[in-house]
Amino acid sequence: MSSEEIKFKTYTLMGADKQSYLSDKPGTYGGHRKSKIYGRMDCSAALRAIEKGGYVKNRVFFADEETAIAAGFRPCGVCLPEKYTNWKKQKEEV
Repeated sequence: MSSEEIKFKTYTLMGADKQSYLSDKPGTYGGHRKSKIYGRMDCSAALRAIEKGGYVKNRVFFADEETAIAAGFRPCGVCLPEKYTNWKKQKEEV
């Protein structure tokens, strides 16, 4: 197989500007576009929703947590409880 024939796996991630882009590396965080919540890839709440047939069409992925926050997403209360509590406190202070 020549180098021209080699196909590389690409992943669609969301950037801080909320635009999708292709990456050769998978995302480290998943999110839900409509609810603007991000969390770990193994989040039990997200996995339950996916298992029930929901969530998937609004699923987005982020390279890192900083990008998810910059895109306007908040931490998940299930898989990131401490970060969610801190986010909630900061929101209440504003």
